[in-house]
Amino acid sequence: MVSSINTNPGALNALQKLNQSSKTLGNTTVRITTGLKINSPKDDGATLAIAQTLLGDIGAAGAVKNGLNLAQASVGVAEVGANAVSDLLIEMKSVAVQASQEGLDDVSRKALEAEFSALRDQASSIVDSSEFNGNNLIKAGASDLSVLQDSDGNSFSVGAEDFSAAGLGTDTLSLDTAANAQNALSGIDAAISTATSGQASLGSSAQKIESQSEITSQLTDVLKEGVGNLIDTDLAADSAAVQADQVKTLLGVQSLAIANSGPKHILSLFQG
Repeated sequence: MVSSINTNPGALNALQKLNQSSKTLGNTTVRITTGLKINSPKDDGATLAIAQTLLGDIGAAGAVKNGLNLAQASVGVAEVGANAVSDLLIEMKSVAVQASQEGLDDVSRKALEAEFSALRDQASSIVDSSEFNGNNLIKAGASDLSVLQDSDGNSFSVGAEDFSAAGLGTDTLSLDTAANAQNALSGIDAAISTATSGQASLGSSAQKIESQSEITSQLTDVLKEGVGNLIDTDLAADSAAVQADQVKTLLGVQSLAIANSGPKHILSLFQG
């Protein structure tokens, strides 16, 4: 017997509508499942190409942000070390003031000399340990730090500051006599001035890195929002659409059943 689908135009039309509703329901379900309204080039090739370009920009901005974070940490460690050395210079000045007094006995002067040397050694130890990710911006002979500024390859330099005893001029200072203690006092004042200038320079660099990092973060957020507007689905609208498509599909099934039942009723008239 020939199928009723092939001899029943109503059933054929109902089947077409059912297939269309099922396809629409499937597409909407995919969008909700993935959270994307464009899942392949066939959905919208031009928009997907734009989104892919933006995603590449987001990746590049993320790499720049990581580099800035590393640079910020390196400068931050250098700042901590520089501040600690500066504090020790102030302590060394206090000891030098005491040693510059006339009439000190040998025991007191040797004790002050030992304390002065210990503070200088402590400062040197701090300088040597002020390293992050292989960068030490306050040791003797330190190289400037090149920081990637944007995805176009532009960069800026963070200047290294020599906080070593030789760099600050404290390596040759002595408190063994009152005269030398007076000279040491002048040398410590010069070292404090140099250290203050170095701290200011590091602080300025840290501020620049922080500002650039904030700009990069804002750029990344804008790019992500742009990609979202292009390819993210409207979950509220699609959820409502799923409900409507499910109703259409059920109605399509019922319509197909009704259309297919017509020929059966006609055949029953010929049955005795």
